[in-house]
Amino acid sequence: MAKLNIGMVGYKFMGKAHSNAYRALPMFFPDRIKPNMKVICGRNTEAVSAAAEQFGWAEHTSDWKALVSREDIDLIDINAPSNAHKEIAVAAATAGKHLYCEKPLALSLQDSRDMLEAAENAGVKHMVGFNYRFAPAVMLAKKLIDEGRLGDIYHFRAWFLQDWLVDPDFPLAWRLQKEIAGSGAHGDLGAHLIDMSHYLIADITEVIGMSETFIKERPLPEETGGLSATSGKTTETGPVTVDDATLFLVRFGNGALGSFEATRFATGHRSTNSFEINGSKGSVIFDFERMNELQVYFTNDKEDVQGFRRVLATDPSHAYSGIWWPAGHPIGYEHTFTHAFVEFLDAIEQDRQPVPNFNDGVKCQQVLEAVEQSIKERKWIDVSSL
Repeated sequence: MAKLNIGMVGYKFMGKAHSNAYRALPMFFPDRIKPNMKVICGRNTEAVSAAAEQFGWAEHTSDWKALVSREDIDLIDINAPSNAHKEIAVAAATAGKHLYCEKPLALSLQDSRDMLEAAENAGVKHMVGFNYRFAPAVMLAKKLIDEGRLGDIYHFRAWFLQDWLVDPDFPLAWRLQKEIAGSGAHGDLGAHLIDMSHYLIADITEVIGMSETFIKERPLPEETGGLSATSGKTTETGPVTVDDATLFLVRFGNGALGSFEATRFATGHRSTNSFEINGSKGSVIFDFERMNELQVYFTNDKEDVQGFRRVLATDPSHAYSGIWWPAGHPIGYEHTFTHAFVEFLDAIEQDRQPVPNFNDGVKCQQVLEAVEQSIKERKWIDVSSL
């Protein structure tokens, strides 16, 4: 079986998730190209060295430019902060490397388009990290829609609720700084919801939104990751330059209506990533906190037994489920990354672009910026105008 030498830029939350997925692949998907965890890269030499040993990478480096130029690297995996995505991706594409990049694809729509152009000009495979598509229950929802079993789709409502920023003394992590993250809950959480709607429903054509930053100053951190930080020794604070919560309404190209909510201030919600879809023949409800389940309702059920039923998406008939454990044995968050990389490896072997790819990342970025423009101008925005 052929091997694919991987160089990964990033070593914290997503770096661990990606590393775990690469390690699981040969055990559970032995007929695929084997990912070879060759080099992990990060700015802090001591920290990336420790990550290399912990995660199982053969080498480590603090120089991403040297990494992307190495002839023995086939794929560059980018899960560094968002402000680093474009420069690394363009350089890697120019060097002929396949690209996997975490979402949101870039800080801006133009940057994301530049990344797509570089990848297409280089003729490399490119994929964006919308891993939630790859939960078997979500793929079941997609199947029901594609087969027409929900009928004409009328509504898509989605919400991604977290509460990790409610404490005003939580330090100013990089995800709260626009120059690094691009946006707050909107780009971090809302991006997943937007992509999910594109995957399941249709392209978003028009948006109107509102947002708020509830805590506008936070303590400066001594050390920061994306989702964690420790307070510095001084009482100095800095401005929060991204949104804490964003809500928006949309119209889809197929005539459906949609509502979206992303917040880090929903007390009691650790990571409630959910959607509901209503059609003429039925509905589905998904909640990632119960990721192996899909709530399904069909209008043609007899009246005396009508209601949402719980479908456990762990049977071999459900996407990817037959690979892991016996029916009824649930899988977890980490498996969605493995499934995403299976799609990427299959695409490389079959000489096609994986899905979702940078085109999907650009399309998501376009909606993100349309919402931001709507908030600024306080009006509906045509997404195609951007």
